[in-house]
Amino acid sequence: MIKIGVLGDIGSGKSFVAKQFGCPVFDADKEVSLIYSSDKSCYKKIKKKFPDFIKAKTIQKKELGKVIKVNKKNLKIISEIVHPIVRKRMNIFFKKNSRKKMVVLDIPLLVENNLYDKKFYLVFIQSRKNEINKRLKKRPFYNKSIINSLRKSQKSLAYKKKISNFVIKNNFKLLSIKKDIKIIKKKILDERNSS
Repeated sequence: MIKIGVLGDIGSGKSFVAKQFGCPVFDADKEVSLIYSSDKSCYKKIKKKFPDFIKAKTIQKKELGKVIKVNKKNLKIISEIVHPIVRKRMNIFFKKNSRKKMVVLDIPLLVENNLYDKKFYLVFIQSRKNEINKRLKKRPFYNKSIINSLRKSQKSLAYKKKISNFVIKNNFKLLSIKKDIKIIKKKILDERNSS
């Protein structure tokens, strides 16, 4: 199984690009939303840490936003509770798709949490800053200070670009992205077949 990790800034269009590969995608943000809405043990752990903030019956991003706003270090505490569950779900995803030729991992903290190895192909999504900001402002629960906290908890974009095997310049135009992906997939398969 060929594993492709998609890297890039928050709002650079990683999920959009990941979907265009036409193979199973592990979307960590989607998994986290599912964990927040249905994982009882995760809810209990977060509620125990932040009883004054967690009022709803399931974990709400709005409430977590307040937790992080009060103290940026709380982001690390939340991550330490949530990430082991995400990792477990990722392993289930691998088992479920073990017969597939290629899978894509759309995980914001792929590099930071060492969720990849030398066999991975890393694709860096490069987007213009003004385009990213425009897209982020359209998101529900947009909060500039939380986004800055998330960025600070990640490795630099220059580092991520440097370790990547490929770079896609995301202009948010479907045809050019599909064209770039077709080239990347061919290069990966040719390399795999020749080794």
